[in-house]
Amino acid sequence: MEFQEVLVWITFLAAISFLLKKFFFKKKKNTKICGQDECGC
Repeated sequence: MEFQEVLVWITFLAAISFLLKKFFFKKKKNTKICGQDECGC
């Protein structure tokens, strides 16, 4: 494999891992309720 091909694969894998983390492993929302209108203050 050439050096450029290795860089392309590293970039591709980084992009895929970023997308998976962003869309499938979302942080849990803070469910703390504050006040009557649930403003989350």
